[in-house]
This record gives sequence, C-alpha cells and structure tokens, in this order.
Amino acid sequence: MLAGQGAWPEKNSMKIDPTDNRSNAPIERIQDNMIARVERRALNRLCAGMPPWATPDMLTLVGMIGALFVFGGYVASNIHPGWLLLSIAGYVIHWFGDSLDGSLARFRKIERPRYGYFLDHSCDGFATVLLVVGIGISPYVQMEVALIALVGYLLMSIHAFLSVRVLGELRLSYMNAGPTELRLVLIGLTLAMLVAGRENAIFFQLNGFDLFVGSVGILLITLFVVQTAKTARRLSIEDPPIRPKG
Repeated sequence: MLAGQGAWPEKNSMKIDPTDNRSNAPIERIQDNMIARVERRALNRLCAGMPPWATPDMLTLVGMIGALFVFGGYVASNIHPGWLLLSIAGYVIHWFGDSLDGSLARFRKIERPRYGYFLDHSCDGFATVLLVVGIGISPYVQMEVALIALVGYLLMSIHAFLSVRVLGELRLSYMNAGPTELRLVLIGLTLAMLVAGRENAIFFQLNGFDLFVGSVGILLITLFVVQTAKTARRLSIEDPPIRPKG
C-alpha cells in the first residue's frame, strides 16, 4: 500500500541480473505516478537542506514514528474524534521519513542496495499493518473490511517483490498512483471521518467508510490478479518451455 522510495537508483540505472541472488547491482525503479516530478523536486530540495548528521536510517525511524502516530490517532478516536488530527499529522511525518530515507542515500551517493531494500520494505510492511489495523480499530470502519484492504496491499507487495526477482523491476506506482497519492487519499478519508462522524449503515451493516475502504481492497486484489496474468504472459514469452531433444 505504502511502499517507500527505498535506497534504489532511478529508472535509467543498470538492471540487476534476476538469476543472481547475490548481485548488488541496482534494479530498475518504475514510478510514473501523477505527482512524481513535483515530489522529486521537493525531495531533492529537502535532501540538500538536510544536516550532515541526519542519516537514511534516522529517517526510516522517523517514518515508523509517523506510522505509530497514525495508529495511535485512530485508536484514540474511540475516545474523541479530535484524535484523528494526530493520524493526519502522522501521515505527513510518515511521508517525510519514508520518502526521504532512500532519497537522501541517493543524493549523497551512499546507497546500500541490499540493506536498503530489506530494511525499507520490512518497515513499509509493518507500517502498513499499523495504518490499516488502526483504521479497523477506529469506530468508523469495521475491522473485517479494513483487513480486505490489508490483504490487497500484501498481495500487491508480493507481486512487486516477485517482479524484482524475475524481471529486475521495482514498480512503485500503478494506474498513475503511488504511495504519496495513497497517503493523500487516506488523509482525505480521515478528514471525512472527522467532519462526518460515525455514519449509519447504508448497505447491509456497512457504512460509507466501510464501502470506500472495502472497494479499495477489492481494487487492489483485482489489480494483483491482472498484473499477475500480465507478467505471466510476458515471462512465458521471455522464458519459453524447453523442448526435449529427440
């Protein structure tokens, strides 16, 4: 759902050999979301202004703290809806740390490809669990519905990680949307919770927030099925079956 920038070079970098698990070569990052260029300029400026003592690992920690703020705000919204403002602030903090950690490594040319890839995506997975479970614990969305969205995210993550192995590609956006656009959607959803309050059921026992979150989950699951079929067709051509001799 919120896969971060990571410590990987840009799209025009050398591809990794998918058959070599030990390779440290950079892979191809594909990011064509709507605000990618604007975000890249902003991140470059932030990197240029970062103090020397700031490190990519510190920024990764900042991103995780932001995810904890998001989780805490959603949980505390059971007490008072004003706590949702903490979640909104957490999304901003999470973007700052999660987007800048890899960007700073590339800016300073101190990339650690395998370490950065492992740490970044491990933290992304845990952060997404915090965000989605937090939404499910809040009084606005049922946990069962939130878990559908989490399943969709995890399936797309599996697809992305498999693509790195078999294609040498790390796709960070789909349908012109990436992690930043998704954060903006979640901020909008949280603002709607704050303004509208707890909604009554519209369809069976589902309210408007349930229907929205569930629809996002179903979209992600559908996207996983489509992308899996598309990649399988591509690989069937690039890696044809070997016919036995004779």
